[in-house]
Amino acid sequence: MNKWIRKSAVVLISVLTFGLITPTQLINNVNAEKPSERDIFDAGLIRGYSQETTSFIETEVDKEKFINDLLKQAERQSYQKFGTRIKPVIENEFREIIMPNIEKALQETATQFPTEDLLNLAITESPGKGQSEKIFNIKNSNTNMDVLRFHVRRDNPPQAGYWFNFHYHTYHDGFQSHHELGSIYWDKNTPPKWMS
Repeated sequence: MNKWIRKSAVVLISVLTFGLITPTQLINNVNAEKPSERDIFDAGLIRGYSQETTSFIETEVDKEKFINDLLKQAERQSYQKFGTRIKPVIENEFREIIMPNIEKALQETATQFPTEDLLNLAITESPGKGQSEKIFNIKNSNTNMDVLRFHVRRDNPPQAGYWFNFHYHTYHDGFQSHHELGSIYWDKNTPPKWMS
C-alpha cells in the first residue's frame, strides 16, 4: 500500500508541474542545506521510485497508444466490411454509438494482459463478406488464437425493419456469450450484402 501511495505522489507531482519539477528536484530544493544521512537515504529512495514510476507511466502510455492503434484499425476494418452502400448510411451512428463501446471492450481486454503480451495482440486482416457476421477478430500473434471476435448481425424483428446488432465474443467463455455494443437501424428494406 505504501508503495502505491508513493508512486501516486510521484505521478501527481509530475503531472501537476507538467514534468518541469521532478520529485527529486523538489526534495533537493527543500533540503538546500547540508543534508543529513537520513535525507540522502530518503532522496535515494525517491529517485528509485521515480525511475519505477517513469517505467510505469511509459507502460501506461504504451497501452494507450496500442489501444488507439487498434481502434484505428478496427474502424478501418468496419468501414471495409460495410462497403460503399452501407457505410454512408450508418457511418455517423457507428462512430457515435458503437466505436466508444469497442474502445471500452479493448480497454477491458488491455487490463487483462501484461504490456509484453498486449503487444502481441493483432487485428485480423479481412472482414467477412456477404451474410457473414465477422467484422474483425483480435488474436494473439504468438499463439495464433483469437482473444476477441467482433461481429455484426442483421436483425429483422416483426414490424420493426432491419437493424444491425453489433456485439463481441471473448475467449473466456469459448466465444459463446454475446456482449452487446449497440444496434443501428437500417430501413424497412433488406440491406445489401456486406462489402458490396
